[in-house]
Amino acid sequence: MNDTPSYRAGHVAVIGRPNVGKSTLVNALVGAKVSIVSNRPQTTRHRLLGIATFAQGQLVLVDTPGLHRDQGKASASAMHRWMNRAARGALEGVDAALLVVQAGRWDEEDGAAYAVLREAGVPVVLVVNQVDRLRDKAALLPYLADVVHDREFASVHPVSALKRIGLEALVDAVLPVLPQQDALYGEDEITDRSQRFLAAELLREQLMRLLGAELPYATTVEIERFEEDGAMYRIGAVIWVEREGQKAIVIGKGGTRLREIGTKARQQMERLFDRKVFLETWVRVREGWSDDEAALRAFGYGEPGIGNRE
Repeated sequence: MNDTPSYRAGHVAVIGRPNVGKSTLVNALVGAKVSIVSNRPQTTRHRLLGIATFAQGQLVLVDTPGLHRDQGKASASAMHRWMNRAARGALEGVDAALLVVQAGRWDEEDGAAYAVLREAGVPVVLVVNQVDRLRDKAALLPYLADVVHDREFASVHPVSALKRIGLEALVDAVLPVLPQQDALYGEDEITDRSQRFLAAELLREQLMRLLGAELPYATTVEIERFEEDGAMYRIGAVIWVEREGQKAIVIGKGGTRLREIGTKARQQMERLFDRKVFLETWVRVREGWSDDEAALRAFGYGEPGIGNRE
């Protein structure tokens, strides 16, 4: 534990509409890949903690699914409702929040996310991400002036999470609004999630990246076996889909697609776990799992609270 009198630590929710780079930001601040990333909205389905420890304090970042406008239960799947609950639930017990938006863009979903944060009554830091992609740099200042007009932010930070631009200034601004207390986690801890959970997410990441156009949200992953064998992990994973036709897509001709997915996922696991991994994968069908509350619970879509470890 850190005994520096000025040391600060606390929980910081990372909120925003889908696909604005929340998980990329969390990974950049943590300095390790704890949250999966793809260019598909709704890649992040679970709430997890990314622990970023610095000399002057510790940010316990609560990464969340993107917030969607509530369209009513009749028009939203169980998965959609679950992700909105997880995103809103991330605000319970936090000390501050980062509202992440895309540089040059502010729409109704951004406004809805801001409204949720204002209701939570915590300091809100505006993080304007992807400034490196903004073609007209001169448009940034007028854009910022428009966004902050009639809205209250503790501070505003243009950043590029991908290129790690502006992150030091962001950390320096967030730490002072956190409680003065010892670190909540050890210096070597980077997430509250188990290796089993991270393995499932890394496999699902490759499914999103390689099959996103064909099967955007019809897949999930269940780890059936996670064993330590000397210096190696032996992992058995089931990829669940909703229809037989989707199973064929995941497997590919002669199994080529499934082998590619497995190879890329295994490489990511070895990089994160720092050891060899033997990964076996199977594809199975469970019809309508993404709109079945019982199936979602069975596949691990629970209600983890802050500080609850898997």
